[in-house]
Amino acid sequence: MKKFVMTGLFAITTSFLFAQKNVDAIINSKEVQRIENVLASDEMRGRKVFTPDLDKAADFIAAEFKSAGLQTWNNSKTYRQEFSLIAPKQVSLSCTLDNVNADEKSVLVVTSMPDFSITEKSGFEKTNIGGGKNLFSEARKLMQAEKNLLVLVDTSYTKNFNQLARLKRQLFKSNFSTVFILAVNYPSTYSLQAKHEITEQKLANVVGVLPGKSKKDEYVIFSGHYDHLGVTTKPVNGDSIYNGANDDAAGTTAVIMLANYYKALKNNERTLVFVAFTAEEVGGYGSQYFSRQFDPAKVAAMFNIEMIGTESKWGKNSAYITGYEKTDMGQILQSNLTGTGFTFYPDPYTTQNLFYRSDNATLARLGVPAHTISTSKMDTEPNYHKLSDQVETLDMDNMAMIIKSIALSARSIIAGKDSPSRVKVEELR
Repeated sequence: MKKFVMTGLFAITTSFLFAQKNVDAIINSKEVQRIENVLASDEMRGRKVFTPDLDKAADFIAAEFKSAGLQTWNNSKTYRQEFSLIAPKQVSLSCTLDNVNADEKSVLVVTSMPDFSITEKSGFEKTNIGGGKNLFSEARKLMQAEKNLLVLVDTSYTKNFNQLARLKRQLFKSNFSTVFILAVNYPSTYSLQAKHEITEQKLANVVGVLPGKSKKDEYVIFSGHYDHLGVTTKPVNGDSIYNGANDDAAGTTAVIMLANYYKALKNNERTLVFVAFTAEEVGGYGSQYFSRQFDPAKVAAMFNIEMIGTESKWGKNSAYITGYEKTDMGQILQSNLTGTGFTFYPDPYTTQNLFYRSDNATLARLGVPAHTISTSKMDTEPNYHKLSDQVETLDMDNMAMIIKSIALSARSIIAGKDSPSRVKVEELR
């Protein structure tokens, strides 16, 4: 029995040392610097959405995934996961409710159709938003239901109803429409016509896959966003480019390096998905589209990595996990780091609601143990969303250590030995 136990311990120790050796060889400050220097360079001009600069960054990330030997998602011919957003501009609206002309300010049509026309015979499903709820949040949920809906909005929201117009700024192209009516009762009869000018714009996530061995249908996702704020028309000391070295070239760098590490290790039982999201800065559209491609029940965990280029409030060899208390994923990660000297802490900035402000949120709302790992001191971070967020402000050695620690902390999850507890959906806003 002693011989068996000692043999098992030797195997575990050997496996850990092998992983440690590989992680040091593949994830190091020199490689961090190389990737950061490209993504956060002036040539990328701040990687703003809907610009050739963002496409240039996507091409670089795709080349890195190809070099790592990753497969494409669903055997696509490209690592780019393309989708469209539309911006509908209302040209005209006419509406009668029970044969009475409605005030245009009490009706909102959210649609992808240039010419939209319905009556009570059109088959739109009726639902409502009652008083005492978050109007914008409830409206967004209904729009994601993929149904044609007529939504009665309680008149207690009269002062806030116009805020729903924000829902029309950018939309996923859809065959479904939602009509919001601010009224006391559902109309027995109604007639509504609306015309929109539709502008369609293309975007793309960059996705690479490392198929699992024994659990190919179970997924572990590593993500970061590669878009940033672009170029300002008001330079400061001659600088006009929001380089976004920490936000979030740092997270994207981590994703690329983790892809190289796990490809070299070749021991993942679960399928690993590496994704650089687009459009995080303008509403998280990249992660929203990406999340639609998955059955959430098959996603074992999501490691979203954002702003890890500076020391955390606890100093080096530490980071925090947003929503730490919502699953036991943080405890699993810390257990896998025993003896390394690295510590994952719960998010200390809970009043800032960070769990819902990054690309983990869409899958988390579906119950997936999806968390963001960060070191950014959100109460005092000097370069956040500023022109000064440049490569020179990052600690490359510490950043490499954080990426190594993420790699080692995820071992039992990618091996299929640990499955973090699920987020309780009813607890989410």
